[in-house]
Amino acid sequence: MADSTNLVTVTDDNFKEQIEDYDGLSMVDFWAAWCGPCRIIAPFVSELADDFAGRVRVGKLDVDANMSTSMRFGVRSIPTVLFFKEGEHVDTVIGAVPKAQLAQKIEEHL
Repeated sequence: MADSTNLVTVTDDNFKEQIEDYDGLSMVDFWAAWCGPCRIIAPFVSELADDFAGRVRVGKLDVDANMSTSMRFGVRSIPTVLFFKEGEHVDTVIGAVPKAQLAQKIEEHL
């Protein structure tokens, strides 16, 4: 499945601009190419980027290529999905969870 055009690639270099300076709710999927559970939730993350387009910024951050941000937020297990509101970390979901659980977290913070 192709990634959504609504997904933002988040890196150590652009995290502040894309997430912390964003005016609204952001969801960032911390993942790695070798991670099986990350591949399980990847389609859900893409679908949510489309489902909530214009209301929520949805990004993906490769933990292998962006260790600084991963360490900063204490990401030790992947997939980890962090939620930010007005740039502040407000919630965390760890593991391969159903799409509905991620959608519920989004609705909770909108």
